[in-house]
Amino acid sequence: MPALIRIPSVLLLSLALSQGLAAAPAKAPVAAPSTQELALEPVMAGEFALQAGKLADAARWYLQAAQQSRDDAGLAERATRISMLANDDARAAQGLVLWEQRAPRSLAMRSAAAALALRQGNVKAAEGELQALLKEPGDEGWKFALGALIGGGRDPALPAQVLGDLVDADALPDRIEVWQEFGRLALRMDRPELAKRMIDEVVRRFPEEPRVALLHASQLQQAGRSDEALALLRGVEPRTRQDPELRNAVAIAYDALDQPAAAERVLAQGPQDVQTWGMRASLLAKQGDTAALSGLYGELSRQAAKPDPAQRLLLGKIAEYLKRYSEAVNWYHSVPGGDERSEARLRAASALGLLGRQDKALAEVHAIQSDAGIDEDARRDAYLLEAELRQRAGDDGGELDALARGLAAYPDENALLYARGLAWERRDDIPRAEADLRKILVTEPENVAALNALGYTLADRTTRYQEALELIDRARVAEPDNAAIVDSYGWVLYRLGRNEEALVQLRRAWTLAKDAEIAAHVGEVLWVLGKHDEARHFFGEAARLEPDNRALQRAREKFNP
Repeated sequence: MPALIRIPSVLLLSLALSQGLAAAPAKAPVAAPSTQELALEPVMAGEFALQAGKLADAARWYLQAAQQSRDDAGLAERATRISMLANDDARAAQGLVLWEQRAPRSLAMRSAAAALALRQGNVKAAEGELQALLKEPGDEGWKFALGALIGGGRDPALPAQVLGDLVDADALPDRIEVWQEFGRLALRMDRPELAKRMIDEVVRRFPEEPRVALLHASQLQQAGRSDEALALLRGVEPRTRQDPELRNAVAIAYDALDQPAAAERVLAQGPQDVQTWGMRASLLAKQGDTAALSGLYGELSRQAAKPDPAQRLLLGKIAEYLKRYSEAVNWYHSVPGGDERSEARLRAASALGLLGRQDKALAEVHAIQSDAGIDEDARRDAYLLEAELRQRAGDDGGELDALARGLAAYPDENALLYARGLAWERRDDIPRAEADLRKILVTEPENVAALNALGYTLADRTTRYQEALELIDRARVAEPDNAAIVDSYGWVLYRLGRNEEALVQLRRAWTLAKDAEIAAHVGEVLWVLGKHDEARHFFGEAARLEPDNRALQRAREKFNP
């Protein structure tokens, strides 16, 4: 779970000073307040505003605190970042001036300066900052430049333009890892021409590097040239036999091209271990090749004379996928110990439920719940599993009872509260779902998952949009580049009728993660804006990634695209 946002060190210093003054004799002369003491009130006000999700107020208070503190670079940084999240570029610029005065060589400050310049449309200033970062020696400068391009710019076209200019200026360091990461960014930007330019340059610079072929294959796939991408991967295959890391990367690339059989074939070559077997089993399951998976299962079973906990746990999982539930239970029960033992016990109970032996499954779950000799996480998970078993059996009352007993054993345990909140949401009982999610926020005010879940639920299932925005803004403070949170932010802006702003955020979320729900959201906003052809493209992307996605189905029902 994310940690609480900590109040900056200036607050602790101010408290120490004020306690010292309070302890002084009544007739002692009172010193003039220090700048740290003057900053205490606005810092406290800023924190309270953040806790309430009021980013505009937080930006105002934090800038005031930074201005009153003579030399605290941390306060200036916080003022700048919060102002940027609040879309208050004027205050962000004032905070940045203070930050630059106090930490003039800070890579983080210069990255923020580039991002702010992008937001303001000042291409020349942004490129100057980025070029300076890219010239920094070592492994840090280019990473901060990459971060500025990911986080900067309200118009997605602007970072793409700047990246193209950097390539034209030969500003990127001549290192494969740098070109790989900037090349991946170009692919995520959905700018095919830019991606092709960059990949062509990478191929020219590093013609013998197999990792370049993988990047090139991704670009060809995005351009709809899958046959050429597959040919590239086949050319790299012979080099995977002596390089397990490359072997895994090629398998992942094949899988991305919807070629799980080829991915499994590559993984089957060379030395094998539990991780490799697990990846192969996953790929065979994905393509529904039960015959090959049965073959792998038989091969591993014959090698299982030694009681290797990880191998036996994997065998149980494969047997479970093959619906050989009795065998799965036997494998799980045979896991001798180690970190895998608790998971095996939980999985054995789940498999018993799938066998239809509900009474036995519940008995095993109850045994775990009462076993003081195992770790607390496993005991808590046993209540979650019991709720799942009862949900599978259609026992709605039993599901809620299991979670209630779990909460009696582990009061205010956030995983249990979260599960119960989702259970209420499935029953369309939004008030109770909200109550459980809010209980999480009482003990963990900055629990990002709960903030985002509650904010999104209010935006999606109620008309309390402003309240939803404040919750999502609190999550954005903690994880500004989390794709799910950026998506929620864009969605609540859409629900507020701020469609153009919403589209910017949703496009950014899509750049950060290719997810079906994000694609459906982008498509819906595009449709409302009258951009029907592009909307259909994103609906198609959502269907490719997850045909049964609920957001996609709702959009189709609403618009009949």
